Amino acid sequence: MQQIVHDVQYNFVRLIGEGGMGAVYEAILGGAEGFQKRTAIKTILQSASEDQEFVEMFIGEAKLVADLVHENIVQIYQLGKTADGYFIAMEFINGMNLEEFVEKHRELGMRVPAEWSAFIISRVARGLEYAHSKCGLDGGLLGVVHRDVNPKNVMMRIDGVVKLGDFGIAKAAHFMASKEGEMLMGKWMYMSPEQASFLETDARSDIFSLGIVLHELLTMKPLFGDDDLYIVREKLLNGEIPSPREANPDVPDDLEKIVMKMLDRDLDKRYQDAQTLSYDLEYHLYHKGYGPTNQTFGRYLSKLFPEIKTEHTLAGSQSQSAPPAYDPNEETAELPPPS
Repeated sequence: MQQIVHDVQYNFVRLIGEGGMGAVYEAILGGAEGFQKRTAIKTILQSASEDQEFVEMFIGEAKLVADLVHENIVQIYQLGKTADGYFIAMEFINGMNLEEFVEKHRELGMRVPAEWSAFIISRVARGLEYAHSKCGLDGGLLGVVHRDVNPKNVMMRIDGVVKLGDFGIAKAAHFMASKEGEMLMGKWMYMSPEQASFLETDARSDIFSLGIVLHELLTMKPLFGDDDLYIVREKLLNGEIPSPREANPDVPDDLEKIVMKMLDRDLDKRYQDAQTLSYDLEYHLYHKGYGPTNQTFGRYLSKLFPEIKTEHTLAGSQSQSAPPAYDPNEETAELPPPS
């Protein structure tokens, strides 16, 4: 069958961020009859374009995530190539990352409420559950492991949808070379013990990393933080893992147990899969009745980040049996409770 493919045009709007190897831009995808779509374009910097290993990882990320279509994962639209090198067109996130979310609370002299912490992590866990269980076209399990779960890679749209992004160092069968046993990949402060020990990783490694993030949300301080990477690694491998309640007495008992199980160094005692973790987090959130939703979290974010404008109105009919966590029309100087 003959196919006709038209050229795709992206109009760059602004630079969102730049690192040592690449940059991300906001761009508008143009199409026939005035079609437009807001996107993010991830590019390889000219200085890194000759690093073949990095280029292969860049291409591998696009191929892997192209088929990961889930509400809680940043969607990839296209892998393209120009005279300047490769680029990835992906979903534009109108919002902030988790690091910025935590920093905003620090600026305001607030803790992140425990229920919002559990809600955010439950959404990331659902994204991981989907990625970990993803099969290839041949029906075989891909064996996806993200390997870089950290606050910068957890994105939150201003409407309350939480998404996991940046699968740049993920491993999966036939897509990404693991390099495990040869080199460390990821951020030291958020590695699992097996990852920091150059051992083979599986889904449980991502669960440990997500546990570090949850612990940080609840305590407002890094679990294994230090400027010296050797000290970070020693803490990670052998240091005490304190209960988050030592720093924050408001952490509920059942949520404390979930965090500590996520952070168990013994692989057999840690959560074995993200599905079970998701269930426990959601039971904590909803077993007593109505709990946080994308909509109520979106309202919380809108009050926290008033400078970020929503792209659509959250207003709508409210169920009589499930009232909102707070009245969005109520004028108040305080941020609303999570539930």
